Amino acid sequence: MELIEKIKKNAQANPQRIVLPEGTEERTLKAADIALEQKLVKELVLLGNESKINEMAEQFGLKNICNAIIVDPVNNPKKEYYANMLYELRKSKGVDMDKAMKLVEDPLYLGVLMIKAGVVDGELAGADNATADVLRPALQIVKTRPGISTVSGAFMMVLPENKKNYGDDGIMVFADCAVSPELTAQQLAEIAVISAETAKNIACIQEPRVAILSFSTKGSAKHEKVDKIIEATSIAKEMAPGLKLDGELQSDAAIVPSVAMKKAPHSEVAGKANVLIFPSLETGNIAYKLVQRLGDVEAVGPVLQGMAAPINDLSRGCSVDDIVNMIAVTVNQAAANK
Repeated sequence: MELIEKIKKNAQANPQRIVLPEGTEERTLKAADIALEQKLVKELVLLGNESKINEMAEQFGLKNICNAIIVDPVNNPKKEYYANMLYELRKSKGVDMDKAMKLVEDPLYLGVLMIKAGVVDGELAGADNATADVLRPALQIVKTRPGISTVSGAFMMVLPENKKNYGDDGIMVFADCAVSPELTAQQLAEIAVISAETAKNIACIQEPRVAILSFSTKGSAKHEKVDKIIEATSIAKEMAPGLKLDGELQSDAAIVPSVAMKKAPHSEVAGKANVLIFPSLETGNIAYKLVQRLGDVEAVGPVLQGMAAPINDLSRGCSVDDIVNMIAVTVNQAAANK
């Protein structure tokens, strides 16, 4: 069974309540119709002007939007309730009631406030908004998980048939490829541990094997950047002592058994890693795009990791199918949080 099919089946078995702040964005609306038809969600909340959403649904022949809950942020009957909530959360940061009343008209703020209020379980946005705009209200209101100081972005890499000897039957997780440009050893360790959770809960990898990558393998090079990877590995092992994790490993030592035997013969991860943690955003982003394009690999994501509730960001170049898939991913994350 293909990974996306597994993710969708898991979503259908454990449907959750998802809010889509970009309810009047064409691809998002079409994806919402498919998600409702495929029963990927328990409830789907669309934020936007109700008349416009219904008009677009009729224009595009969308038959399932009538089953969505539509909330107009501007004319929301609970506008004052959410403004009060935002005021209490942000008054120490200079947000007064007038500003709160204005901010709750922004769908990206209202969406995360609905998560905070327990009305929905997760959010997906970004088809029409930059990542920074999606993350700003999320970090202000929902914040990161206890014990996690940074948000990261993981991609699930689905390798072609002739490469299924890599990863977990051709499935790998790459992180961080989307969010944090500069990472401390502590943050790298956190990303390693939380990426293993993503591998298990979303990518259906039963036994995550995490490699923290470097240009050095087990002391083959000396550099302060290598020292950071060694420190991150030590911290991660303390955070999750039962997790199969190792570093510092070069990428070939991490995934090729014959290379691992020469460079890291005593490692339980080397040669068979299925979760790769990159030392910086630039290396992770470059690597996943090269693998995707040169290796005919499907990249599913990014899955945002580290938030206290599932909040995912889309590429503004995403397709309708991409959005449907990420709705299912967000449902899986929300189910794992229960």
